[in-house]
Amino acid sequence: MKKIAFLVAGVNAGGTENYLLRVIKYYQKEIEATVYCKSGKLGEMENEFCEVGARLKPFYLGYFNYARYQALKNEFKQERYDAVCDLTGSFGAFPLLMAKKAGVKKRIAFFRNAGEKFQKTFLKTQYHQFIKKLLPKVSTSVLSNSKTAFNYFYKGVDWHTDSKFQVIYNGIEPGTFIKDDSNLRRELDLDADAFVVGHVGRYNEQKNHDTIIKVAIDLCKTYPDICFVLCGKNVAQAYAARIEKEGLSKQILFLGVRRDIDRVLRTMDCFYFPSTIEGQPNALIEALIVGLPFVCSDIDPIKETVPEAYHCQLIPAFDTEQAKEKILKIKDNQNIKTELNLSKWAKDYYNPEKWFQLFYNTL
Repeated sequence: MKKIAFLVAGVNAGGTENYLLRVIKYYQKEIEATVYCKSGKLGEMENEFCEVGARLKPFYLGYFNYARYQALKNEFKQERYDAVCDLTGSFGAFPLLMAKKAGVKKRIAFFRNAGEKFQKTFLKTQYHQFIKKLLPKVSTSVLSNSKTAFNYFYKGVDWHTDSKFQVIYNGIEPGTFIKDDSNLRRELDLDADAFVVGHVGRYNEQKNHDTIIKVAIDLCKTYPDICFVLCGKNVAQAYAARIEKEGLSKQILFLGVRRDIDRVLRTMDCFYFPSTIEGQPNALIEALIVGLPFVCSDIDPIKETVPEAYHCQLIPAFDTEQAKEKILKIKDNQNIKTELNLSKWAKDYYNPEKWFQLFYNTL
């Protein structure tokens, strides 16, 4: 059994955390997993990680706290891990340097986003440039779930010819993701003939909720049979008061964090996903597996996620008029709904047996 240390910011619900949980569950009998939370805090998925046998350790690091990084090196040396994998992109540089100093043979960096999440200042930008250059020197493998991430972070570097760099797309096992064929329409008191547009994602700038809300308000005011269902942490806190003021609380619903995402998705008739930055979005892949028609932003990571023949469904992230037009076309045309059902393709393409195995082979 391989003894592996995984490093993440925390275990709140999100794409990186869901991916890691699925990998650990898939290889539960083959790896002994310890998950270090670099923020010093765990998160709402704590129980789910424990259920698959992972050991969770809050371990605050900061940008560069010498004492904490020395403690991490000592921890790695004491635990004698077979591999250390940091899933926070460039910010894995110093943890993997400590793993190298501790004698860990396999040190894997994994980019899960195709852009910076931090607020750019001169000092932070200089720091990021430094750790970005350091990362390949202290890693035995540098992974990403999109070509876009490597093109962005290592622009000007011929990463395609360097065997250390490898793109490994997300894998999702339909059998564990889809538990039954139920939905939430009755629970949410939605009319049987309501056309439900939905989104899944925590509230942050990258998810572009402002645009979603603007489209939702415009469509719901014009079409009483259209509803929006938004699932994700802190979305209600950001927008519920505004929606109530608009008088649309019965048409625009906020679900918060849900663990039955398959039921949430089956409640929808259309998936709207106008992100401005992504790695490779699990939420979109899950919607494709369920067979949902979709309208998404035309950013490069989403272009990688959706077959080229369907890029006509991808539009500029902030283009509300095109979004409304495409959503209404799906609403009014049963043929489009059928044409955009990519369930069979997605189940095959994102087969975890292929993509998880590539990841496992680096550990």
